[in-house]
Amino acid sequence: MLDMKADWCVVAQPTRIERLEARFQGHAYSMHRHDTFAIGITLSGVQSFHYRRGHRSSLPGTVMVIHPDEAHDGHAGDERGFHYRMLYVAPSLIQAALGGKSLPYVPGGLSTDPRLTHAVRPLLFSLESPLDSLEENDGIADLAAALEANSDSGASRQRLTLDYHTANRVRDYLDAHRCENVTLEDLEGVSGQERWTLSRDFRTLFGTSPYRYLTLRRLDLARRQIASGVSLSDVALSAGFADQSHMTRAFGRAFGVTPSRWRSLLRQG
Repeated sequence: MLDMKADWCVVAQPTRIERLEARFQGHAYSMHRHDTFAIGITLSGVQSFHYRRGHRSSLPGTVMVIHPDEAHDGHAGDERGFHYRMLYVAPSLIQAALGGKSLPYVPGGLSTDPRLTHAVRPLLFSLESPLDSLEENDGIADLAAALEANSDSGASRQRLTLDYHTANRVRDYLDAHRCENVTLEDLEGVSGQERWTLSRDFRTLFGTSPYRYLTLRRLDLARRQIASGVSLSDVALSAGFADQSHMTRAFGRAFGVTPSRWRSLLRQG
């Protein structure tokens, strides 16, 4: 039984997207940024956060849309605390649904558009059981369409000639070598492109740089190992970090909490 006054976090059984439910009384997360879309719904209380040089407050029923690599934090808007559900979707899944277009950009961080609400709610309806594969696929397609429909074309990138297949090949290489020392020369060899074109296409298509993408894949592995009870020092080495301090710094920049804080929140749940 969860204590509805204590801070806690419950992570659903992983599929292609990550889903969690959490509650916080005051401070939740320090400023951080990750390379996924973070899309969720406030269930109760006032969920406040700094985002794109502004301060937002999400009320129950509001959809939050945090774009990849945008810095944000999280805290309660008043003394009641806040309760929410969130899903984290890799830009590559949105890319697959949109056929290699530039990522959609929903400005402001908050939306009450019913198309987004209808797309998000089925994916967050229940965290007790994993999503069926077909259900998840349909949900991602609906979400991509809703994001594109809400995208601010004026804030999006100017139209560029992008090499989606090459950027995707680099992404696959980073996935396969996430715990190794990958260099720019390695990526130039994989892609056949010079580094500036490669970096531009990768950022436009996947929302972050190749280096940040590699770091986040290491941190994905680290979070799974932390949840399974592996010591933090062993996690750091197996995930490809130089040491535990290196992992702790990267973890805080990506998720707004330390690895030990993350572990304690999971234990609360």
